[in-house]
Amino acid sequence: MTVRLVIFGRQGAGKGTQCVNIVNTYGVAHISTGDMLRAAVAAGTEMGLKAKEVMDSGGLVGDDIINGIVADRLTEPDASGPGFVLDGYPRTQPQAEALLENLRSDDYSLDAVINLNVPLDEVTARMKSRGRADDTDEAIARRLELYEQETRPVLDFFEEQGLLVTVDGLGSEEEVSSRLIAAINEHL
Repeated sequence: MTVRLVIFGRQGAGKGTQCVNIVNTYGVAHISTGDMLRAAVAAGTEMGLKAKEVMDSGGLVGDDIINGIVADRLTEPDASGPGFVLDGYPRTQPQAEALLENLRSDDYSLDAVINLNVPLDEVTARMKSRGRADDTDEAIARRLELYEQETRPVLDFFEEQGLLVTVDGLGSEEEVSSRLIAAINEHL
């Protein structure tokens, strides 16, 4: 069975942990935007070289470059065969539209978009407990505010497409994983 997923969730929601569980359950590739950018730059691909130029100048990598890197990555055997879980992409509605169009052009579709829902007070507490120097109250509040501003429209877009599956992210890792896998299986 091929499974093609996108996972969303606020910082501190446990996406990384649950991605590992999804990969282990379905045998799909975990595709992280940050990892992809670093790999494309290291490999010296056309899109990687464009991304490096932007990053070296201190800019943010634009949709066209990110979309190109993701499109390249999704053609690799570990993603095109068994499937994938995308983490950190798409971040904007144009990226979401490009992803769906890219998959359609390859005669694929997206199976589900998971929203790992953890309340603001809980993710704030989780991030504070990590003890990272950059996890100040102000920085956490700003990151969570940006997530809401930037990501809510993308979630709304995927909901309109009938792809959004919201999963309660509160509880033990096992409880959340069990709910997540059940929700994915039900949606498939």
